[in-house]
Amino acid sequence: MEITKAHESEKLQTPNPAPKSGNGQAHSAPAAGTPAPTGKPKSKLAIGVICAIVALLAAGIISGIHSRIAADTVLADVATQSSVPSVRVTFPQAGEQIQQIDLPGNVEAFTDTPIYARTNGYLRHWYVDIGAHVHQGELMAEIETPELDQQLQQAQADVKTAQANVEIADITSKRWQNLLAKDAVSKQETDQAMSDLAARQSTLSAAEANVRRLEQLQGFEKVIAPFDGVVTARNIDIGALVEAGANSVPKELFHLAAIHQLRVYVAVPEAYANAVTDGGTVNLTETDRPDETFKGKLVRNSNSIDPESRTLNAEVDVNNTNGHLLPGAYVFVHLQLPGNPHSVTLPSNALLFRAEGLRAAVIRDNRVVLAPISIGHDYGNKVEITSGLTAKDAVVLDPPDSLAAGATVKVIQTGKQGAA
Repeated sequence: MEITKAHESEKLQTPNPAPKSGNGQAHSAPAAGTPAPTGKPKSKLAIGVICAIVALLAAGIISGIHSRIAADTVLADVATQSSVPSVRVTFPQAGEQIQQIDLPGNVEAFTDTPIYARTNGYLRHWYVDIGAHVHQGELMAEIETPELDQQLQQAQADVKTAQANVEIADITSKRWQNLLAKDAVSKQETDQAMSDLAARQSTLSAAEANVRRLEQLQGFEKVIAPFDGVVTARNIDIGALVEAGANSVPKELFHLAAIHQLRVYVAVPEAYANAVTDGGTVNLTETDRPDETFKGKLVRNSNSIDPESRTLNAEVDVNNTNGHLLPGAYVFVHLQLPGNPHSVTLPSNALLFRAEGLRAAVIRDNRVVLAPISIGHDYGNKVEITSGLTAKDAVVLDPPDSLAAGATVKVIQTGKQGAA
């Protein structure tokens, strides 16, 4: 009962529903004083929004296509440029009129002699030691030769005996000749007497020659300096046995070297052999004296190539009165040789070694030309080119092995052009 009344009160309080249109949809009642809306303005606004959205989409699409086309164009340009290799070039330098080569040399004394004994005996005394400067004829040592002294005395006695025999043979020969004149003796007996005199005279000559030989040997008791020089070795001492070497290997007493003038022997490579001429002035330097230059003269060469080393042996004489250079030293010989005026020099890293021969990559009208070249001298970091290039040719540095003739290249760095 109570529930029914509640529902009825709710129904009474519920407002009237909005009237429905002909299509069954409800329309809200317009407020008092407000005009009723129409549907035409809303349709125009929607169309404008849609057109704006379409225009924006079209602009975005056109912009994207344009940017992609531009990117493709840039990419094509980059690819085209990347396909052209970039190279660095240099220009050959004109060859020098005078070229200098530095070669090692061995210093030797102008005269270097070992001193041996010429007689047997014992060393009595020595007067010079290593480093001593001696003059020609100066006494260096004395040898005691008792056996030789006795042999000399015996030889002198033999001479006296031979002289006595010659005297008696001479008297006998004259006597027999006088008797023959009187026909007191036969001719045969006289000839025998004269022949005996000749034999006695020959025996006397032999005895005198033996005395002179022994006297000369006795003179070798004194060891004399054969030339001016310095003693570089002493291999004997007082009381040591000295043998001349007749039946044994002789022992060197001293070693003497003349150092006032020195010989420097230098091995000139075969490539420079034809340019070496005698009489030229040569400069020499030593490692421990880099600031001092020694003057020398190229006096002679062997005029032949050593088949083992392929070098020409040349001799340079150096005045060493100040004694700064020592025999056996290692020096550098700076030879001045005439250069090739028609040659050029090129860095070694510009050479191309191909199966068809040595080549240089020359740039002409931005294209590569593989020019055949000939090498004269190799200086290490550069080489002498005797034919195939001029000082105006632009040569590629560090050319790749794939570089081909006629290829288009781009020069990114250019070296200094040499003299024409």
